[in-house]
Amino acid sequence: MNSAVYQKILKENVRPSVCDLKLKRTWVLQQDNDPKHTSKSTSEWLKKNKMKTLEWPSQSPDLNPIEMLWHDLKKVVHARKPSNVAELQQFCKDEWAKIPPQCCNRLIASYGKRLIAVVAAKGGPTSY
Repeated sequence: MNSAVYQKILKENVRPSVCDLKLKRTWVLQQDNDPKHTSKSTSEWLKKNKMKTLEWPSQSPDLNPIEMLWHDLKKVVHARKPSNVAELQQFCKDEWAKIPPQCCNRLIASYGKRLIAVVAAKGGPTSY
């Protein structure tokens, strides 16, 4: 994936999600420091589209709720043993669709505990 593809994903998904969730102007986009997220073109695109982003320290997966979700998704997709790229894509879509909103809510709600654990570990690894 490159910056252009990332921007297309944001364009097609973020605004509709913000509207569906009725967040109005109270939301902030969280992304890590992947080059496609921090590229000049993406930074300009985010500014042009008035999307506020959360500054994010590098190498901080314990603070990112989506990392836990990716971990769980990878496990269930791997267990299905896809035999080709088409199956892999379909299995990912199938399993992603099964994730209930409550799961995301729990991950977000646990942020405070993860933050305390990261501070206690002085930025090192935690049990999360």
